[in-house]
Amino acid sequence: MVEADGRACLQADIFQGGRQASELNKILIAWREQAAKLEAGEITKEDYDRWRYNYPKYDTTQRWAKVPSKELSDALIKGLKKQRKDK
Repeated sequence: MVEADGRACLQADIFQGGRQASELNKILIAWREQAAKLEAGEITKEDYDRWRYNYPKYDTTQRWAKVPSKELSDALIKGLKKQRKDK
């Protein structure tokens, strides 16, 4: 935790904290972006509340992708390795 402008601020050190700190940093950025939109009048208080009460359902700041199953991933890797050997 750090202090800025006389207020306590939560900060994630992505270089020291690894993957968990990186994920926390993404979350903090998403929340800050929504707060900035509210402050700038780009969204209403109701939009902000809907977003924050349902986070991450309405989060558009991050890109979510489905990850293939371990079985599929293993099969793809095996196929690629076999393909390399055959060359």
